[in-house]
Amino acid sequence: MSASGKDKSGILSICRRAGKLRCGMDIVKGGCENSEVKAVFVSSDLSPKSLKEIAYCCNVNGKPIYRLEMTMDQIAAAIGRRTGILGADDSGFAKAIAKGTQELDANKAV
Repeated sequence: MSASGKDKSGILSICRRAGKLRCGMDIVKGGCENSEVKAVFVSSDLSPKSLKEIAYCCNVNGKPIYRLEMTMDQIAAAIGRRTGILGADDSGFAKAIAKGTQELDANKAV
């Protein structure tokens, strides 16, 4: 795991324990639609089809989307659940997770 991946593991774990992290396509999409999710994060190995679907949702709902330098397995090690799509419900956590992370253009990912 890269140094930034290790840094993100701690933040993701804290965010999950605080109850401010959503996991999975349907849960994150629902949070985007009702404006509870502040930012969306995807794993480095997320399928193009899933990326297209979540990017469209982010585009429609005006949410930023970021690609983490972590695979689904690395995310699972950090939060205890294997997923490729995460949503942060807290703007402070969203900012901390997004720091130094590549923001994707939701329009181009669609």
